[in-house]
Amino acid sequence: MGRDTIADIITSIRNADMDRKVTVRIASTNITENIVKILFTGRFYRKRGMGIVILSTSRGIMTDREARLERIGGEILCYIWGVLPGMKEQKWIHEGLITESLPNGMFRVRLDNENMILGYVSGKIRRSFIRILPGDRVKIEVSRYDSTKGRIIYRIRNKDSNN
Repeated sequence: MGRDTIADIITSIRNADMDRKVTVRIASTNITENIVKILFTGRFYRKRGMGIVILSTSRGIMTDREARLERIGGEILCYIWGVLPGMKEQKWIHEGLITESLPNGMFRVRLDNENMILGYVSGKIRRSFIRILPGDRVKIEVSRYDSTKGRIIYRIRNKDSNN
């Protein structure tokens, strides 16, 4: 039984990303170098839900889009769906004031730029039993795709109280 080097590469990159590692060590071959080059040179679709197909063609390893543009066919090496390390969805971090408490850990938050958004408590805050009340200042992470809601990631301590 042979080894699947392409699956090993993709799995190594995914596992390193999950462990928040900066570097990944993989065997260096022409195939691995070309695949890594495709993944990290920005030819990977950055939108959520979009993916690529990596092909082995007569002109080398390339994405499905490049092969289509050059009107050549090839053998499919792998499909990649989702977001790779370093290409995660970018988020804005704002500070705001809790104006209203809603059910299920949801809050209405007025950002410093006067926008009102819906905020939900992050899992870390929920697990730590940190109380958030109207009038508290918070840091909130807002997606660039949907700026109407965000995740509350930090409660800023009041300068007045000792708590």
